[in-house]
Amino acid sequence: MDLPMTTLPSLHELENADEFIARHIGIEPADEARMLPVIGSATRKELIDGIVPPAIRRARPMDLPAPVTEAAALAELKAIASKNQVARNFIGQGYYGTHTPGVILRNILENPAWYTAYTPYQAEISQGRMEALVNFQTMVCDLTGMAIANASMLDEATAAAEAMTLAKRSVKARSNVFVVAGDCHPQTIEVIQTRAAPLDIVVRLANSHEEWDAALEGEFFAVLAQYPATSGRIDDLRADVAKVHAKDAAFIVAADLLALTLITPPGEFDADIVCGTTQRFGMPMCNGGPHAAFLACRDAYKRSLPGRLVGVSVDAHGAPAYRLALQTREQHIRREKATSNICTAQVLPAVVASMYAVYHGPAGLTRIAQRVARYTAILASGLAQIGHAPREAATFDTLSFHTGERTAALVARAREFGANLRVYWKDWICVSLDETTTRDDIELL
Repeated sequence: MDLPMTTLPSLHELENADEFIARHIGIEPADEARMLPVIGSATRKELIDGIVPPAIRRARPMDLPAPVTEAAALAELKAIASKNQVARNFIGQGYYGTHTPGVILRNILENPAWYTAYTPYQAEISQGRMEALVNFQTMVCDLTGMAIANASMLDEATAAAEAMTLAKRSVKARSNVFVVAGDCHPQTIEVIQTRAAPLDIVVRLANSHEEWDAALEGEFFAVLAQYPATSGRIDDLRADVAKVHAKDAAFIVAADLLALTLITPPGEFDADIVCGTTQRFGMPMCNGGPHAAFLACRDAYKRSLPGRLVGVSVDAHGAPAYRLALQTREQHIRREKATSNICTAQVLPAVVASMYAVYHGPAGLTRIAQRVARYTAILASGLAQIGHAPREAATFDTLSFHTGERTAALVARAREFGANLRVYWKDWICVSLDETTTRDDIELL
C-alpha cells in the first residue's frame, strides 16, 4: 500500500538537524512564549536589546555551517580526530603513560556516580567518596613522608604556586624572595612567576649549581626544588635543607610519587612542603588534563594548608565516620582571609589515583618503579655504548643528552620513527620512560 505522502512532514523536518539544539540548548518555543510576557518583553530580540549593550554586540551574523544531527557531528569530529598521527611519547615533564586497571576503568571512570570535581560537603551521603579521599591523603603522606596532605589540587604547577604562598604565610623569614631551581618543570616555573607577580614576590631562578648555591647564601622565605629534576637528575638535598632552615625559611619539594617508592622521601630529609601530580597513578594523559595534584606539609603548617582536608571522626552511634576537617581555613567561612582560593579539587582523578595505589599495593608500585628504572638504565647503557652517554649516570625515568646544533634534526628523525622527544634548554634532548614502556620502545630509541 502506498504511503499518503501529503500527510507526512517535509524531508527537512524528518532529517531533524535541529534536534540536538532542542534537546540540549535553550528552551522550547512554547516555553519562550509563556516566559517573555512575564518579564515584560514582546520578543527575544527585544529582551536582548535591553540587556546587551550595542557597543559589544556583533554587527553581523556568525559564519556558521548548516546545522547537522548529533550523529553527523560526531562522525565529522571522528574524521578530524583520525587525522592525528599517533606516536610514542617520551616527553615526560610531569606527564607519563600509565595503564588504568580495568576494574578502575569500569567501576570509577565509567561510573557517573563518581563524577564530581568537588570534595563533598554532605558527609552523611558521601562516606564512600570521603573514604577514597582519605585513602588518597594517606597514600600521599606515606610516599612523601609528610605529616598531613590535602584531598588533591588542580595540577602540579598550581600546587607549587600554592606551596609558595603557604610558605610565605608560615615561616619567620621576612624576605619576599622565592628561590626556584631552574631544573623544575617549565610549566611549574611559569605558573609560579604568574602567581608571584601580584603578591610582590620576587622569583629568583637558579639555572646552574653555582646560581643555586649563591641564591642559598642570600635572603629568601622559601626555595623550590624538583625531585627528581625535570632533566632526570636526582640530587641529595639534605645539606641544602639545612642551609634553608638556618635562615628560618621553608624548603619545598616538587616530587614524583612513583619515584618516591625507590628514593628517599622528602619528609625523611626534613622538607617542609611537598607537592606534585598523581597523574601517572592510573590517570590517562587526556591531552594535558585533568589530573589530581597533591600538597603535603609538616604538621605545624596544617592551619594554613589550602584545599580540602577529609578527617576521620565518629557518628552519633559511635561508629567511624568521615567528614571535612579544619574548615575554618576555607573560603566559605573565612571569606577574604581564607588560606587559598582553591575551593574545588580534582576528586575524580584523586579517587582514580587512590584506587590505583590500593589495586597495586606497595609491592606493586615498587615493582612498576623498578621496571621503569631498569629500562632507563638499559637505555642509558645502550646509548653510551654508541657514543651518546647521558648527562647523569643515576636517574629514575629521564635521560638528558647535550645535542647542540643537531637537536632539531634528531627530534625530527625521532618523529619519523614514531617517537616524540622533549627539547630542553634548546640544545638538550630529554627522554622519559614510564609504566607503558616496553622492550620494543627501547629498541626504537
